[in-house]
Amino acid sequence: MSVLVLTLAVSAACCLGFGFVLQQQAAQKAPLGDFLSPRLLLDLVRVPRWLGGLALMVAGMVLGAVALGQGEVSLVEPLLATNLLFALALSRRYTRQSLGRQGWAGLGLLAGGVTAFIVAGEPRGGHAVADPFRHWLIIGAMVGLALLLTTYAKRSRLSSGPVLLALAAGLLYGVQDALTRVSGERFSAGGIVELLTGWQPYAVLALGVTGLVLVQSAFETAPLRMSLPALTAAQPIAGIICGVGFLGDRLRTDTGALAWEAAGVAGIVAGIVLLGMHPAMPQGVAVRERVLQAR
Repeated sequence: MSVLVLTLAVSAACCLGFGFVLQQQAAQKAPLGDFLSPRLLLDLVRVPRWLGGLALMVAGMVLGAVALGQGEVSLVEPLLATNLLFALALSRRYTRQSLGRQGWAGLGLLAGGVTAFIVAGEPRGGHAVADPFRHWLIIGAMVGLALLLTTYAKRSRLSSGPVLLALAAGLLYGVQDALTRVSGERFSAGGIVELLTGWQPYAVLALGVTGLVLVQSAFETAPLRMSLPALTAAQPIAGIICGVGFLGDRLRTDTGALAWEAAGVAGIVAGIVLLGMHPAMPQGVAVRERVLQAR
């Protein structure tokens, strides 16, 4: 594994984690009438704390894009999932909660899961699949599932809605990461003209804006512990599916490797859930209080 890719991916995770905490602290005070509306972003751009969080998130995405240009999606995505560790670190500064058994267990599972997946899978590059049908099939499945989750989230916006929105945003961000890799390859092959004549950079922009609205709506209506774990778990899974599905990323497929890869993914998800439920994660404004305010 390249030290450069490792450094870029972990730096990106740090920026993302800090950015998510700052954004949630601002979004939880936004009017509930802006739920799933672009107006939410227009309201939030007036809040300095949210702008700071957005700047950190953008910096994380840029660093992540550079990492994706240097390494495989299947390698970078698990490393980006460690953003939850940095989010917890900043949250602890506000809440002054110690990690305790739950925190250390979550940290160990997440770190161990990332290590197990990378060591067992040995992600490496290959030849991208030229068949456009497979591209659209995988991307369509991810986007379609995100749309379905968003539809259900509208019906249960103050109960399971935030989790569903975060899952939807994570799927979109995973696809965005894969298309960012494709856009970088097009730029390397033919420069800016080759990049702008393809549909991928425009899809990256559309997915980014849509995902941002979904994430901020989730942050607006629930504590960070309900939304960030779902977001952090869905993004690497979607990215790995795209990487192996049509970008040509290759993983070891012998029985032992597959078992460790599955265990690694399970450890990542379990660690994310434990860390997301840790008392140090911001709880935000109580749902009942938000409903009363909205009335």
